[in-house]
Amino acid sequence: MRVRGLRRGAGEGVRLKSAGASVAATAARGARWHVYLIECRDGSIYTGVAIDVAARYAAHVAGKGARYTRSHPPHRLLKVIACADRSDALKTEHAIKRLTAAEKRALCAGR
Repeated sequence: MRVRGLRRGAGEGVRLKSAGASVAATAARGARWHVYLIECRDGSIYTGVAIDVAARYAAHVAGKGARYTRSHPPHRLLKVIACADRSDALKTEHAIKRLTAAEKRALCAGR
């Protein structure tokens, strides 16, 4: 089976039923999606989305997170924004990624 939107071969063996079941289980637990901003050691700012921000941040620190934070190790967690659902979190992340670094810092400072 091929999952739409993935490169050829990447979706092989993926069952949509099991993916839907895990999403339903997550929703049943009342999990909320969050957008988080991390300041890296070089001063750059990484933006991502997660349900469990603490676990995701720990993965970034351990070098197991995103490719960007492997080459730009995290310095500190700047801000966490709670969102209504995954769609809202992804839209918020996209909007934040379009901001300049100065605007992201102002957002984190509450200005």
